[in-house]
This record gives sequence, C-alpha cells and structure tokens, in this order.
Amino acid sequence: MQQLRYLSHIQTLFISLVTSVMTTQAIAIEEPVYQVEKAWEAEQIEIRAYAPRIMAVTGMNEDSDSGFRVLAGYIFGGNAEEQKIAMTAPVQQTMAGEKEMAFMMPAEYALKDLPQPEDQRVSFREAPAYTAAVIQFSGWASAEKADENWQQLQRFLIAEGIDITGEPTLNQYNPPWTLPFMRRNEIIVPVAFPLNAVN
Repeated sequence: MQQLRYLSHIQTLFISLVTSVMTTQAIAIEEPVYQVEKAWEAEQIEIRAYAPRIMAVTGMNEDSDSGFRVLAGYIFGGNAEEQKIAMTAPVQQTMAGEKEMAFMMPAEYALKDLPQPEDQRVSFREAPAYTAAVIQFSGWASAEKADENWQQLQRFLIAEGIDITGEPTLNQYNPPWTLPFMRRNEIIVPVAFPLNAVN
C-alpha cells in the first residue's frame, strides 16, 4: 500500500480558487451518478451501482502536487480551445499500484467533445458502469486515516462474503476550509454484487 498525503498547499490554492469561482456563480459541483444497492448506516458503508463516466487522468510522481496541477491546468483552459471546464467532485487518488489522480469530466461531455489537452500528461479514460463498496469518513484524509478506513472496509466485506474485484481509491469532496467534522471522504473499491443466492 503506497502512502497517501494530505492535500498540499498548492492543491489547496487550486481548490480554493475553483470553489470560490463556483460559489460566486452559484453553480453546484457535479458528482458521479450512482444508485445505492445496500447500506449499513452504523458502519457508514454502502454498495453503489455507478453509471459510466469519463475521467481525466494523470500520473503522480513522488507527491500529488504535480498530478493536481496538471489536471487543474487542463480544466482551467490549458487545452486546444482554451475552454474552461467545470470542476467536479470528488478528487480521486489511487491507493495502490500506479499512482494516479483523476477528475471526472462533466456529464455534458462525450469523449469526442473534450478539447485536447496542451499537457500530454493528461489522458482520458472511459470508466464503464460498475458496482462498488464505499466507506465514508470525516476529518482530514491523512495517509493513516485513509488506510485505517480501507482496512476496516476490507474486514467488513470479507465478513459479509462480498468479493473485492479491483483496487481502492481515496475520494475527497470538500474545499480546504471545510471544518474537519463536516468533511466527506470515501474509500471506493469495485466489488461483485449482488451475491449468488444459495438455496
């Protein structure tokens, strides 16, 4: 498990700018479309069926600064048409394997409609519909807290007999000035669900 970091000062400035602009324009931040298949409220765990979506993706080196700068640059107009693209939530970051960061593209865009990025480190990925297990937690999403919640989710899924079919991601939804107890963070991992019924 690779270590995750707090959002850096540079990331914070970018998120502050995006959120301030959107707040001024009274534009709601778009989130992925999903349907809750099952929920365990006490554990803050859900099984969700996610709709397909398009992701702008970039690799991260030793820290997440570069990844965020690259993607933010693209949506702020760093593309062939100098077109600004609305920020969405959450900011998604891999927790294992190749280190990547991703922004969901607004649903109004088909892949062919997205302007070409000026920075070749930005690529697009069509994420198909899938089912995922999600655990939600508040506070600052430190590496230790993210890993603690991932371990908790794994134990729960094993106990429920739900198979994990992919790698987890850390997803952060809030601007940096949000009070810790009001912050929304999620670990999301693909799973096989519903379970095969046994008679």
